[in-house]
Amino acid sequence: MTSIPFPEDFWATLPLGGNVRLLVRDANGLAAFDKSAGVLSHPNDSQDEARSLLTCRYDKEAQRFTWRNPEGAERHLWLLNRLDSATSGVILTAASEKLALVIREHFAQKQVRKVYNALVFGHAHTKTEVWRDFLAVTKKGGRVRTATIGNIPSETHFQSIKHTQRNFSTSLIRLEPRTGRSHQLRVQCAKRHLPIIGDQTYGDFGLNREFAKANKTKRLFLHSLETAFTYEFGGKKFAFKANAPLPEEFLAGY
Repeated sequence: MTSIPFPEDFWATLPLGGNVRLLVRDANGLAAFDKSAGVLSHPNDSQDEARSLLTCRYDKEAQRFTWRNPEGAERHLWLLNRLDSATSGVILTAASEKLALVIREHFAQKQVRKVYNALVFGHAHTKTEVWRDFLAVTKKGGRVRTATIGNIPSETHFQSIKHTQRNFSTSLIRLEPRTGRSHQLRVQCAKRHLPIIGDQTYGDFGLNREFAKANKTKRLFLHSLETAFTYEFGGKKFAFKANAPLPEEFLAGY
């Protein structure tokens, strides 16, 4: 990750959204950002641009952001993966369509290692475990809902990091999904009586309210901590790794 074959203004003029920062970029134009909870991976329409990863036009079909530098030159950035707006952490982009196609194929082939941290209510009975479930994912009226009774296989490697018993029984856990189903981690945690704090769809609504009031923070406590993989581009292999530090509000819960 040394010399960058793009004009410096390419990165300097990125119209970054609020609470978004560039974590790392490599010589091929692969870049990772750290987005805060509440920031959209991309705008669904022009009204959403102000609260998105980049505050500019987005082509849903091409999965590409477009903006202009001060001289009027058009710039593009391709989105490689998405996070729910309520989830914080690592999200990837590419500065060329050719590279974007390569990395998207890595995601499709499950060749990308992703690690999440979550703060949950409850205490796991095991230190490590492999979670395997068959899920059902439905989309209606623009909303996604996932249930634990279905035919879509999902797998997550779970590790308990620390449990704390203070005003609430909470645990910091590590989750490494081996499949990428919609709402997979949230549903799998809830099924095992470890609801993610702040989950307004699958969580414990009463405890969510009490926790938010006691800690003066209201968010989904799910964070994309690390993304890593090796990819081939231009006949050469490259290793890529990005880490987004755990947000401070997680510390209040444990």
